[in-house]
Amino acid sequence: MLSTAQNSLLAPLAANLARLRERMARAAAQAGRNPDALTLIAVSKGQPAERIAAAAQLGLRDFGENYVAEALPKIAQLASQGLCWHFIGRVQANKTRIIAGHFDWVHSVDRSEVAGRLSAQRSHFVPALNLCLQVNVLGEASKAGVAAQALPALIDAVQGLPRIRLRGLMGMLPYEASPALQAEGFGRLRQLLEAAQARGIALDTLSMGMSADLEAAVTQGATHLRIGTALFGERSAGLTTSSVE
Repeated sequence: MLSTAQNSLLAPLAANLARLRERMARAAAQAGRNPDALTLIAVSKGQPAERIAAAAQLGLRDFGENYVAEALPKIAQLASQGLCWHFIGRVQANKTRIIAGHFDWVHSVDRSEVAGRLSAQRSHFVPALNLCLQVNVLGEASKAGVAAQALPALIDAVQGLPRIRLRGLMGMLPYEASPALQAEGFGRLRQLLEAAQARGIALDTLSMGMSADLEAAVTQGATHLRIGTALFGERSAGLTTSSVE
């Protein structure tokens, strides 16, 4: 049963979720796609466990976290909820054992060494860890991610590792990107996925699109949308990330 505080969160969250689902459905219809093919990852960075529990009450199952130290208490507190946890932040080498042990997906792998550590540190008693390779689609100096020209070699290095399942590619664009740049960037990521598929690599995931650009991402074939602000609003002032990484 939800607490009084959680119940007070349901109405605004439900309203935000309804608007978000409508945006997703409209974008899918315009692209000739089935909205059921879209997975909504609720980016819960900076959100307390109570808000995540309220979102789960509304039917959301997939949650994305950027920071290990912030995420672990929430994962433990909500362990009985049967949620799917996605690590979407930059993977630090000294955090791979924790990530491999507590998350279901990692979207931000851009080095074979990191993938190897996750593979070696994933337990044999749980399902394989789902991996996406992060691509720096626009070649931004400030962004993490493998360069497009280096992606085929990284795929080849990662796809055969045990205890992980290579699922697809992840990318993000500048918040202020124009509609034309959104279409170009997400289109490049889709083309890279298609090129890998043409080589016989069984990839099925395009993790791209956030609150400001989900329509462009859906148009270009996104399968997983990482949405924070449009669902939860601004992050809680009570949780910050500066002290955890």
